[in-house]
Amino acid sequence: MGVAVLFCGLLMVTNVRAGEAPAKKDIGSTQVTQNANLEAMRVQGEQRFRANCGRCHAAPEKFPPRMMSTVVRHMRVRATITNQDMKLVLFYMTQ
Repeated sequence: MGVAVLFCGLLMVTNVRAGEAPAKKDIGSTQVTQNANLEAMRVQGEQRFRANCGRCHAAPEKFPPRMMSTVVRHMRVRATITNQDMKLVLFYMTQ
């Protein structure tokens, strides 16, 4: 009998909580922070492009990410840039 009472009590608590309004999340500030991070990555990518690639190349038109990834990987070896620089340049080139 004790288990039945415990089970009924648990159901009552669950039903009361189910009727509560869900807490609102502040997604506005999260979105702003994420946009600021993406913009910072783009700016860093542009700076790395100018420092490493811009010595020999003008910024090309935007290519699909897959094609640009192949080009950047090949140039990474020739220009001896770091993996982090490659990722930032790729991000800049595909935005």
